[in-house]
Amino acid sequence: MEEKENLIANNCNFQGIRPAMADLPYPPVQVRSRNQVYADLLSVDYCGSVSEMSAITQYINNENRLSCIKCPLAKTILGIAMAEMIHLQKLGELVVLLGGDISFVAKYRNGSNRMWTPGYLSIPGNARKMIIADIEAEKDAISQYKAHMQIIRDDCVNAVIARIIKDEEYHIMLLQALLKEV
Repeated sequence: MEEKENLIANNCNFQGIRPAMADLPYPPVQVRSRNQVYADLLSVDYCGSVSEMSAITQYINNENRLSCIKCPLAKTILGIAMAEMIHLQKLGELVVLLGGDISFVAKYRNGSNRMWTPGYLSIPGNARKMIIADIEAEKDAISQYKAHMQIIRDDCVNAVIARIIKDEEYHIMLLQALLKEV
């Protein structure tokens, strides 16, 4: 008789997970005119230290580490990551329409350019600290988006940013609910 191999498997099923987003439509992705200053501002939202790229990577890392031990929590985190991917895509389109490029280099107003790095991430060791770090990252993103909206004088661009903020606020609400469960 053959011995069966011992297998360790993740039994968390992610089929059917949808982006965790506010139930509101997005405005069209369009700009009034090309504007390199605006493109550079959005490059920071795209791939700076506080950015959609950082959010996606942090959420996916958290989801991977939680999926074997806290499946429901991991599913919510994955849904949030998926929404952040949509934000990244919309920001990328805006950057290109504004005349910029999406080379994963954030172009700061002080003239410095920095390529995205995983060094931007907060990787706490337990679920509670992960969620707290995620809430803080969402708050920082909202604050940065609002500051950029004050500089950007393009109603089309600001409409997309305002819609992204709605999702970020929804993420904070979801994360605060998760925090009560861990």
